[in-house]
Amino acid sequence: MKNFFSNFKGDAFGGITAGIVALPLALAFGVSSGLGPEAGLYGAIFISFFAALFGGTPTQISGPTAPMTAVSMVIIAGIVAANDGSVEKALPAILTVFLLAGLIQVGLGFLGLGKYIRYIPYPVVSGFMTAIGVIILLTQILPSIGYYPKEDEAFVEQFKPQAEEVILENILKEEAGEGILVLENFKETIERAQQITPEQVLTESQTLAAKEASGTVGALKVLPRALKNINWLELILALGTIFIIYGFKRITTAVPSTLVALIVMSGIAYGFNLGYRPISEIPGGIPIPRLEMFTSFSLGSITPYIFTALTLSLLGAIDSLLTSVVADNMTKTKHKPNKELIGQGIGNSIAAIFGGIPGAGATIRTVVNINAGGKTKLSGMIAGVMLLLIMLALSDVASKIPAAVLAGILITVGIGVMDYKGLKAIPSLPKDIKFGPLKLSSEVLIMLVVLLLSTFWDLIYAVGIGLIIASLMFMKKIGDLTAERSDVKSLKEESWEDEVGFPEALKEEVFIKHLKGPLFFGSTSDFQALTEQIPKTAKTVILRLGRMQYMDQSGLYAMEDMLQELKKNDVEVLFVGLLKQPRYMMERIDIIPDFIPNEHIFKDFKTCLKWVKNNVKDTI
Repeated sequence: MKNFFSNFKGDAFGGITAGIVALPLALAFGVSSGLGPEAGLYGAIFISFFAALFGGTPTQISGPTAPMTAVSMVIIAGIVAANDGSVEKALPAILTVFLLAGLIQVGLGFLGLGKYIRYIPYPVVSGFMTAIGVIILLTQILPSIGYYPKEDEAFVEQFKPQAEEVILENILKEEAGEGILVLENFKETIERAQQITPEQVLTESQTLAAKEASGTVGALKVLPRALKNINWLELILALGTIFIIYGFKRITTAVPSTLVALIVMSGIAYGFNLGYRPISEIPGGIPIPRLEMFTSFSLGSITPYIFTALTLSLLGAIDSLLTSVVADNMTKTKHKPNKELIGQGIGNSIAAIFGGIPGAGATIRTVVNINAGGKTKLSGMIAGVMLLLIMLALSDVASKIPAAVLAGILITVGIGVMDYKGLKAIPSLPKDIKFGPLKLSSEVLIMLVVLLLSTFWDLIYAVGIGLIIASLMFMKKIGDLTAERSDVKSLKEESWEDEVGFPEALKEEVFIKHLKGPLFFGSTSDFQALTEQIPKTAKTVILRLGRMQYMDQSGLYAMEDMLQELKKNDVEVLFVGLLKQPRYMMERIDIIPDFIPNEHIFKDFKTCLKWVKNNVKDTI
């Protein structure tokens, strides 16, 4: 406990400063997610407090982040669309997915998988982070110019025929479920259809219009229409916010420019009684647990989103552990990755129970905390308490914030989150793959694939496809390198030091092959060509295996095929320097002793040479 409060003054100042920095971002991410500003605040409060309390990075400040919000936005939009466009109806399923993601993170921590996150290739992370920035920019264009598709009457009107179809389809589904839908009698169907009101059709049309304009593709589809309907006041508020955020940084970085922009632009809009659009009302009082996710739990409603929850948890893990590395570099300490995952998982799980959006370790807030004097986990806990106090005391004031101001803040976040280091490196990376006449860098290809698929299709599948491409290319490179090092050359072309005194008279009868690396699926095709390169005069083949550290199943069967072929041609095979793992593999399927008896396995070349001199005759 004494150690806990050992740096109280520094932690208090760091936590309060980080909490203030987090406020505008929490509100903006909440609005962007589709669950409202309070969801962003709840996420920031609970994740910051509990991830710090149980985590493994003392100075880390956690909360909603750009990548986590971008993925959450996609999940929320999908579940809301599946629930007739009703956020309230979809909320239990949404929060259950977030809870599941948190619990998976806890599980990853307990299983000790934190240390493996670093194996995700840089081009995948780079493409993903740049895509997050592009997604945020594209989706915030509409609110920054004050265009809301649901409120564009002419646009909504286009969806009325489709809305009527959807409502009628729902009536038919209800009747089928109740067992009263029969071909002989549509009387009940007609009666229910006649009860459809214009308000119901309008509501459904608005839902379809919002769905059409959602995401990056939807935003681009309606952009021409939006540009004809610009709300100039909203645009000025958004541009003013962006101008202050970038401009104030040039004056001083002691005060967060995002907070200055929020206060100044909101003060102008409210003080001059401008007819702006405020964010949705933030409820006051202590946050209440959303227990309907447990009371109305349905396994069927969650099953399609298990993979999504897993991806969300992995993204949160990567996001957090990258921030932990930044914190380590600044404080010259060493974080505990598995403990950090457990802390993040607990924070996300509790945030989900209270209706908050998921988050992760936030780099900017962590840096602010360290620079302000934060050294222990108390700083992150104070940041969470600070946000809770602001919400309790100022929820009415915060509800007056213009929506366009938060859109402006998010645009700067989108610009900042892109990986410019990776983008700048594109021209200088080596072009190591060919597509016909076109030469490309494999690293750039992976980055662009992840970037484009994430932006215009699906974040989750994009990362998976990026990882698969990166893995395949890595395996090909390793296979090529292994094959290059293990060139099939006869004794006349190459000899090792201990082979120099090999009898000249036996060089036509004995072929020596050196394997200089692992024999696995990436190098088997070259190995299989070995039998074709063995001279017809050779009746004995010596395989030097002292550098073949590893053999997988593909390599094992390639070896078996080669030995079968040599046995058929009455060629004897001798092993020299066979290591433990390959020997174990060959003993499992009886290559040893069926093809290679134990007396044909030699510890070193000297003993093998002795056997050759005694058993191989010069026949040429």
